[in-house]
Amino acid sequence: MKTLLNIIWLVFGGFWLALGYFLAGIICCLLIITIPWGIASFRIAAYTFWPFGRTVVDKPGGTGIFSLLGNVIWLLVAGIWIAIGHVVTAFAMAITIIGIPLAIANLKLIPVSLMPLGKQIVPTDAPFVTSYR
Repeated sequence: MKTLLNIIWLVFGGFWLALGYFLAGIICCLLIITIPWGIASFRIAAYTFWPFGRTVVDKPGGTGIFSLLGNVIWLLVAGIWIAIGHVVTAFAMAITIIGIPLAIANLKLIPVSLMPLGKQIVPTDAPFVTSYR
């Protein structure tokens, strides 16, 4: 089921969302000071490309003062706009019955798009698990 949902996701928007995150990662890596955001953007791009069967958790030891400061900067510069894009896309996907799981996956991307530093993407056994044990 996860594979089928991922294929439908990829066709109806996942490819373009992942491409956007990938291009943002390239731009961030071109500038030396924004490399941490570029790496986080690549990580989110991979997650956005194939989201079902994975979830986002806090990285052990990754929630220090530098992650917090970097996340605040990211939130003000790009995070809020990306989150609004995910909400709008989720609303558009939720109009149909088949699109409801896709809308849920889109809403699942909002926390990591707002604060990407100090997060880790891990596999799950269920497609809609919100925490990892």
